[in-house]
Formats: sequence, C-alpha cells, structure tokens
Amino acid sequence: MTQTKTALVTGGAGFIGSNFVHSFLAASPDYQVVVLDKLTYAGNERNLDPVRDDPRFRFIQGDICDRATVDRAMEGCQWVLNFAAETHVDRSIVDPGSFVRTDVEGTYTLLEAARAQGVERFIQISTDEVYGNAEAPDGTSRPSLETDALKPLSPYAASKAGADRLAFSYWATYGLPVVVTRCSNNYGPYQYPEKQLPLFIVNALHDRPLPVYGQGTNTRDWIHVLDHCSALETILTAPGELVHGEVYNIGSNDERSILENARAILDILDKPGELIRFVPDRLGHVRRHAVDATKLRERLGWQPQHRFETGLAETVEWYRTHSDWVDYVLQRQDSFLSNALALAEK
Repeated sequence: MTQTKTALVTGGAGFIGSNFVHSFLAASPDYQVVVLDKLTYAGNERNLDPVRDDPRFRFIQGDICDRATVDRAMEGCQWVLNFAAETHVDRSIVDPGSFVRTDVEGTYTLLEAARAQGVERFIQISTDEVYGNAEAPDGTSRPSLETDALKPLSPYAASKAGADRLAFSYWATYGLPVVVTRCSNNYGPYQYPEKQLPLFIVNALHDRPLPVYGQGTNTRDWIHVLDHCSALETILTAPGELVHGEVYNIGSNDERSILENARAILDILDKPGELIRFVPDRLGHVRRHAVDATKLRERLGWQPQHRFETGLAETVEWYRTHSDWVDYVLQRQDSFLSNALALAEK
C-alpha cells in the first residue's frame, strides 16, 4: 500500500514554488501539499489557481520567520522544500537587510522546526548565484562544480550562501536529512516580470524598450522551470544515502547572453531590433553563471526535457495569452517593478 506523503512548500505562491506545486500534485495521487507564503510583492495567490480546488492542497499565509506559524504549517509534513526567499539581485542592492532576514533567519526558523518535528527530507533551494562568477580555482571560466568555493557578489547571493551553509550544518551537526540544490536561471510561466526574460517579454508586447545591462555580453545558463521541478522531484524521492548531506547543481547546459535573449524575444514577436536599449551596468554584475549538473545526471539519472528555443517561445506565448495575469501584477503598483519596466526610458 502506497503511503501518502505531504510536502510543505514555502514560498509556494512564487514563480518556481507554484510551478513545483502544480507539477508535484500532478505527479502522484498520493501526494499532498501545504503552501506557506507571506504573499509579498512576488507572491501571488493567482499562481495557485490551477490547484485551488484540489482537496490535497492547503494554503497558509504567513512568514517563515514566525516559528508558531511554521510549526503549524509543518505539522504532519514528511517533506519540506524551502523556496521562500528574497531573490532579486537589484532589490538586494537597495535593501540588503530584508534579504538577510528572510533568507537566513527564515531558513534557520524552518530548520529548527524541521528538527523538532523529525521531517524525512528538507530541501534547501539555493542558487548558482552563491558561486559568483563561474570559474575554476585558477580563474579559468568554466561551469561551477558543487565543490567550488562560494564567492557571492551581491547581498542576495550572500544571503542565499549563508542559508545554504546553515542548512548543511544542520545535517553535519544534528543529522537533519538536508539536501541543498543550486539551480541556474529559471524561465517559464508565472515569473514576476522584474526578472530578465519576463521583463523583456512584457516590454516587447507593449512596444517598450528592452533594457540591456552594459554591452549585453553577460551570460547565464537557462533552465525551464518545469525541468527544475522534475529535478527536485527526483531528489525528493531518491534513496537517502544518495542525497542526504549532498549539494546538487541543477542546470541545462544552455548558456545565453542578455543581448541574445533580447534579440530572440523580439524575433519571436516580430518586433524591431531598435527596441533594444543599452543601460548602465548593474553593480557587482556577475559575468557568467553556469553550473555543471553531471553529478545529478549520473547519480540520479535526471535529464532536462525542454530546449531553450522551444521553451522560450512557449513562455512568450504564455505571457501574451495571460494578459489578465500581467495586468493584475502591474495593478499592484510595485514601484520597483514599474521602475524596472521603464528603465530603458530613463
């Protein structure tokens, strides 16, 4: 008889978290989900509309720094996946304190609750940002390995690196069954449009300029959000001896520059190249993000399923046909988002 498993998904109303909830509930009728989300600017309950009426789904609004709320949400859960975080580099430059609180203090609160409740697996969703520039110890540019030193270049990356290592310490010190994942840049539906690809898409749809930092040569490894979700499901159900206390990179080995992405989106929408606007570079801008996911592929047999060209075209179409979702986000009057969308017009 199959045992029902319940996962606590923190930050489950955000971009990656909500996509994981959709994918996870579709994967097995024996899975249940509790979402804990504070519903800050990037949290959107509409992201969970596809599962709203599923009896296996429950939503709790609350802060991961609030121990009482965390205890209530985690009760009866065997698995914890911590997506909750402040995530945007540009915002961290303006307000680093909120990143330290959510990303570090919030992770600590979750780890303490998980230790008290004896969860079976805790996945800390980290990021390739913790590596800084993708390079070998001698400075040679190459995809980051799980064993590379952490050299975060922004307050966001530093707060995630702190949470990453704090989670590992709970495995090393207390034996809490922790797994740390470091994924490359995600794209897909429901992504908050302050991030590069949806920002470009939304601006192009409205014939507004696409702001490209510097010369547009900085590169990122891009992975479709559903490939990220499938990797997490693989890790979640793998034997403990293969994952507990381990770090797994998640990536698709598909690198693109900012300028290439801008041009690709304009081509898909048949918009003129004149919409590209070069703007002053971001402070502490990482030249290259890319991860080597060989460990995940060889140990657990995972492979990405989405090609970037196809996935990007599908993502553009999602934003084009979900103008009501975009309008709702814009109507929330987030001044930071408004400034990001209008950056090239300044």
